Amino acid sequence: MQPPAARPRTRAALAAVTVGTALLASACGAPAPQAEPTADTVRLTVWTDEDRLATFRALAAEHTASTGVEVDVEGHPNDELRQAYLTAMTSGRAPDVLVGPHDWLGELVAQGGVAPVDLPDPDAFAPAAVQAVTYDGEVHGVPLSTENVALVRNDALTTLTPVTFDEAVEEGRRLVAAGMADRPLLLQQTEAASDPYHLYPLQTSFDAPVFRTDETGSYTPELALGGEGGRAFAAYLGTLGERGVLDPAVDADVARETFEAGRAPFVVTGPWNVPAFLEAGLDVTVLPVPPAGPEPARPFVGVQAAFVSATTFREPEAVAFAQALAAQDVQARIAQDTGRAPALLAAVEGFDEDPVLQGFAAAGAEGAPMPAIPQMSAVWSFWGAVEHQLVARAGDPAALWDGMVAGIEASLADG
Repeated sequence: MQPPAARPRTRAALAAVTVGTALLASACGAPAPQAEPTADTVRLTVWTDEDRLATFRALAAEHTASTGVEVDVEGHPNDELRQAYLTAMTSGRAPDVLVGPHDWLGELVAQGGVAPVDLPDPDAFAPAAVQAVTYDGEVHGVPLSTENVALVRNDALTTLTPVTFDEAVEEGRRLVAAGMADRPLLLQQTEAASDPYHLYPLQTSFDAPVFRTDETGSYTPELALGGEGGRAFAAYLGTLGERGVLDPAVDADVARETFEAGRAPFVVTGPWNVPAFLEAGLDVTVLPVPPAGPEPARPFVGVQAAFVSATTFREPEAVAFAQALAAQDVQARIAQDTGRAPALLAAVEGFDEDPVLQGFAAAGAEGAPMPAIPQMSAVWSFWGAVEHQLVARAGDPAALWDGMVAGIEASLADG
């Protein structure tokens, strides 16, 4: 077979596939080297993480029954899936379709591992979902589901829908003073690196996104988190630390347990924690994170997507399978099994009796996709370390923030 860099990316062939609503078949076993398909054998291999394995095997059986195309669905541990795919790609043993998070996309494209794919109707998806799978101006995957943080409210403590982040904090402080809560608001930190992911909605409300975007909406390597907006956000973090709203001792476990115990009115968290809140008997409402600065708060949005291998010899069948995952009923089933909002807008509307899912979808509607460009890896360590210093009030906020920007820029220049 040709090496990945030599495989043509045939958009015309991708667009020509007729999309069905049927899906995927279950089978397992170690992936074998790809071979040229024969006239009487069409078999696809799909890789996903172990959490989604049962869902995709069930969908796979329907796809096989409808199309006659056999589909082997194999699960890998989530923290091993990307490297397993890259390793298999270089040895000619990659699956035909990979289901994984969009922030792998930059590396996958750089390695020649995934092919562009046409969405039948891009406007039918959440804008952030389409932006997430767009790289260098081309769509490289079918968005399946989205996830992001939101402001989760304990309705037994308050029914306030805060317009600003400070309004939420002040309501929380009132409840603490009345002995009804232990913390005014929970936003997880770590002992050494803060939590840039959970703080990002506040940062974007000061117009300080991490990278700039070009006219297509794709991220560029140019930093955008500096300047007056970044300095204003840095100063605000210092005030949250000084007031005790942010505390390095409140890590992910403490934040979840405190809210679950009914001892805080608000927590900034994602859909992964809500089942525990509901099991504890809490009545919760999911709201968008309110802005702390003059602009809207835009959380990071993570997108699960189906990517077609650039090395597959079964391109039409692989694309048909991936595009079939855009069907409304399919996306609804994936959402039911994973608790994540569908990427397809019509599928989100079908959950009108699920206020939690609707709430997270609304909170992420204007969100910013997690950057998938390789330069993102140079940002995290500087970013979190300086945010920790800001919360701890370990220096002048503007100087700390400007030093962080300079450090990231130097790292990017070296890299």
